[in-house]
This record gives sequence, structure tokens and C-alpha cells, in this order.
Amino acid sequence: MQSTELRSWYDLGFIRFRGILLILQLFETCRCIIDCIMGWLTKIFKGSSHKLWEGQYHGKYEDDAIWEGPSTSVDVWSDFDNEEIDHAIALSLAEEDQKAIAEEEQKASEEEDQRAVAEEDHEEAPEEKDHKGKKVIEDEPNLEEDEQLAKALQESLNVESPPSPPQYDYGSFFPPYQFFYPSGYRICAGCKAEIGHGRFLSCMGATWHPECFRCHACQLPISDYEFSMSENRPYHKSCYKELHHPKCDVCKNFIPTNAAGLIEYRAHPFWLQKYCPSHEHDGTPRCCSCERMEPVDARYLILDDGRKLCLECLDSAIMDTNECQPLYLEIQDFYEGLNMKVEQQVPLLLVERQALNEAMEGEKHGHHHMPETRGLCLSEEQTVSTILRRPRIGGYRIIDMFTEPYRLIRRCEVTAILILYGLPRLLTGSILAHEMMHAWLRLKGYSNLSPEVEEGICQVLAHMWLDSEIIAGSGSNVASTSSSSSSASSSSSSNSSKKGKRSQFEKKLGEFFKHQIESDTSVAYGDGFREGNKAVLKYGLRRTLDHIRLTGCFP
Repeated sequence: MQSTELRSWYDLGFIRFRGILLILQLFETCRCIIDCIMGWLTKIFKGSSHKLWEGQYHGKYEDDAIWEGPSTSVDVWSDFDNEEIDHAIALSLAEEDQKAIAEEEQKASEEEDQRAVAEEDHEEAPEEKDHKGKKVIEDEPNLEEDEQLAKALQESLNVESPPSPPQYDYGSFFPPYQFFYPSGYRICAGCKAEIGHGRFLSCMGATWHPECFRCHACQLPISDYEFSMSENRPYHKSCYKELHHPKCDVCKNFIPTNAAGLIEYRAHPFWLQKYCPSHEHDGTPRCCSCERMEPVDARYLILDDGRKLCLECLDSAIMDTNECQPLYLEIQDFYEGLNMKVEQQVPLLLVERQALNEAMEGEKHGHHHMPETRGLCLSEEQTVSTILRRPRIGGYRIIDMFTEPYRLIRRCEVTAILILYGLPRLLTGSILAHEMMHAWLRLKGYSNLSPEVEEGICQVLAHMWLDSEIIAGSGSNVASTSSSSSSASSSSSSNSSKKGKRSQFEKKLGEFFKHQIESDTSVAYGDGFREGNKAVLKYGLRRTLDHIRLTGCFP
């Protein structure tokens, strides 16, 4: 019995010891799994620091091989990480299964031994109830309790083997939303798809596939180190420059920046032709009619006196005296419609610049001329060289000028009106209307007028004629806002049947000639026109002329 008691104590201690070892091994296994998971979580949620550039540079290429914070989505886990997790779980489950089987076999063997010993003792002394035997019998319930406690702890900590192979479902390790939609989850702002592994762009507050980040102008991917932005849209720097950086309309190059780094250019006040400031001093020619600079991709016609004429102005240019006569008759009709008929027959001659300058020097009476004289009303007898017929054009030059001398005879206060040749019809007509007013004032006895009054009222008549031509050429009956709205309405309507519709450029050219008169800064031509036009608009042309006759000034 003593040996049986010692064996029972030994078995009980051994079972308890094995239970404690089993618990410690289970805790150690769980700790290893938790440490492994925490390491993965640290890698996954470590994140990365990406700098967003502002200004012209807004992004750069990045690569997952360098970036330390890949997405924690299941799809972007590396194969190495998946295999490591599977291997760890499989080892843990196999170890626990083996331990459970060994413990069950050990337990079954011990129970058989105990039953054999109990049967032997029962046969030898069935009625023995000494102190030691009672202790053995009383210890059996404690033994069963310890075994049940160890088994319960083992079952509570044991991870049962799954009935099927692993499905890579880590929901027991991570909350679903944290795992499948972590903070590092990247969506391409272009195609709206997940970016995943590989190269990507981080710019404009979003991430992009490299092929999805495209220039808004050419629709090609932007792979340059720098790019430009306009209205929150990306552009290649070259495309942005092509669209937004001003180009010179003369040399067709991008207008350079000045010393301060700013884009500085000049622009025509009417045509809005942009050009580099250097073209004002490098001898770039201008059209003698519309004042536009000659671009590199066009050729201007060179007149014999050195002037240049653009091809648009050449289209309606008047080149000889005979060609100008119909226009002269139209302007005479215009004056007659204003009840200002010129009774005397005043010769009209088209001349070259040299002949015009010589005639101006031959005048005894002082006249007030613009910086470049293009018309003249003569009062003295002279011999003037006039253009007999239209010259020929060859190789963008005027060739074969046909001129002849013309002797002027004084029969009245006006001997002739001279106009510079080679100007468009509307400009020639406005100059002729201006000089006709000079002739009308002299023939009607308006003498000793100040330059502001005489040149000013002549400019008013030139402006009125241009206005009537633009209205007649456009086929519109809308009244003009200038002084011609009331005075020249009958004249323009009588002549409208003689002219067809003007081209868009010719109408624009007429507006430009009006703009020249209105914006003239000289005292005689500019200020005089503005004072005279204001008086005509307020009092009418007839009352204004009567007031000038009586007082020599505008009302």
C-alpha cells in the first residue's frame, strides 16, 4: 500500500507538472504569434513621409522599393509575408495537435494503471480503511479536478485545426475595415482604380498612375521633373508656354523677359499686335497705311519712295490719278448732300512723296500739316509731277512709274488738291474729304482761321465721310454715334447703291482710320477735332459753320 500511495503521489505531481509545462508552452506559442503579428502591423502602418511640392513643381516619381509604407490591403501583401504567416500557423496547429494526442495517450495509460492497482488492492483487503488508505481514496477527486483544470486551460488556449486549408482570411487578426481600407490605400485620381504595386506619382494632393497623369493640352503623360498648372489642370511646361506665354506677332518667337524677370511687350492700341520691344528700334518696317509691323512670315510691297504697304491694304490701294477720279466724284456728291457743294472745278492729282513735299515748299501761305503729309490743298500756281497710270508690281516692288508734269493755273483761291498715291481707298477718301473742306472754306471766304479751328473742322468732315462709308458698306441703317448721324445720312443713302459690301478687313480698316482721327494727340488735328465734333453734335454742322464764320472759333 505504501508503494501504491507513493506512486499515486508521483503520478499526481507528474500530471500537475506536465499541465504547467503545457500552459507555459501555449503561452510562449501565443506570444510568438502576437510578436510576429505586431511586427507586421508595425511595418504595415508605419506609413511614409511624402513631400508635396508647390509652385511649378508638384510631384515626383516614387517606387514601392523605396517607399516604407505599402498598402495593407490583402492584395498588396508580398508573397513572402503570406508564406511566412501560413507556415507559422501550420506549425502552431501541428504542434498543438501532437501535444493533445500525446496527452490523451498518457492519460489513458495512467487511468489503466490506476484501475489495475485499485482492483489488486480491493482483492487483497476489501475492508481495509486505515488512515493512509482513506487518504488515497480522498485524493482521487483532487486528482480528477486537476486533470479537468489542465484540460480546460488547454482547450481554452488551444487553436483548433481548421477543417479546410487556410483561406487567407485574417479577419481574426485585424478589424476588416482597417485591413481592407487602411490609411495608405491609394486610388488613382485619373482612372479611379487602385494603384497597388509599382511606380506612382504623388502630386496635386492625389496619387496617379504615371500613364494617367496627362497634360491637359496634348493629352500625353507628363514624365518631366517639372510641370505647370493653370485652372487646376496640369500641363507640360512646353505646352503651357505654347498656350499662355505671349508670342511676338512679328518674329513669332516667345517674348523674352526683361531684367526683372517679367514678360514685357508692346501692343498696337487698335490692332493689338504684340511684339518685342526691340522691334521698335531694330528697323522693322511698318505698313504706311495701317501701321502694323511686317511679320517674318509675310512680305510687304515696297513702293518707289521707300514706303511699305501690306498686302491687305494693297488690295484696295489707289495707284494713279485716273483711278482716283471716281472716288473724287463720290466725295463731291457727299459734300453736295450736306448742302456744301464746291462750285469750282478743282483738279485732283495723285503724286509721289517727293512731288508732294516740293509742292508744299512752293506754297506762300502757311499751312498746318501732320508729321507725314499725305494731302495738300494748293493755292499757288505750280508745276506738279502727277502719276499718269498705275505702276506695275514685280517681286514685291513697284516698277515702271509713269509720271508727267501738270501745270497748275490759278483761277480761284484753290489751284489743286494733291493726294499721296498707294493708299487704300478709305484712307485716300478721308484725306480727300479733309482737303476738300480746306478748299470749301477758302472758296467760301473763311479766312484767318486758327489751326485748331480749320484743321479741326476738316477732320470732322473726314470722320463723317468715313462713318458714312462704313455704314453704307455694311448695308446697315443704324445711325452712327458721330456727327455724321444727322448731317450725312442723306449723302450716305444716296451713295450706298454705288458700293457693294466691304470686306471684313476693309471695315476694320475704316474703323482704324476713325480711331486715328479720334485719338490724335496733336493740338491742331487732335484737340481741334474733338472740339469741332462736340460742337457739331450739339448744334449741327450748319450752325457750327455759321458760328465759325462770325467768330472764328467753335461755338
